[in-house]
Amino acid sequence: MSFDVNHRTRLWDTAAASAALRPLLGLIDIVIASDDELPLIAGEPGTPERDRVAELLARGVREVVVKRGAQGADLYLRADQAVHAPALPVPVADTVGAGDAFCAGYLSGVLDELPPEQRLHRATRTAAFAVATPGDWEGLPHRDELSLLDAAPGATVR
Repeated sequence: MSFDVNHRTRLWDTAAASAALRPLLGLIDIVIASDDELPLIAGEPGTPERDRVAELLARGVREVVVKRGAQGADLYLRADQAVHAPALPVPVADTVGAGDAFCAGYLSGVLDELPPEQRLHRATRTAAFAVATPGDWEGLPHRDELSLLDAAPGATVR
């Protein structure tokens, strides 16, 4: 079971969201949250990120993925050790849908049984495709297109 926090303050305030979301943690295997969403589901105000992650892992979550936008993302399988994947530098056309694309990339990596580092890399790559295209889903790649971002600038892609 995966859970993308995806908190929207226009829909409910942080206290209500936190009260509703925290009881779900015993049912979740993979948590995906931005660094500013993590406090909704673990820890008290001022709690360091690693302590929040430790709490989630102690409650049965197996993987905690922290999205950091243009700074990439971190994956915690243990509270004291994170795997980092940098964001890919692309021209940004539209950030709408980037988080959803990130989740789709990560979960497709889980389904493809990729190692943790490769799942996280696929997630940041899929998000890069999303932000480089206007619209919230129009730029999402197929698996065979994921390597296109590896091409050198000006290279011919056939």
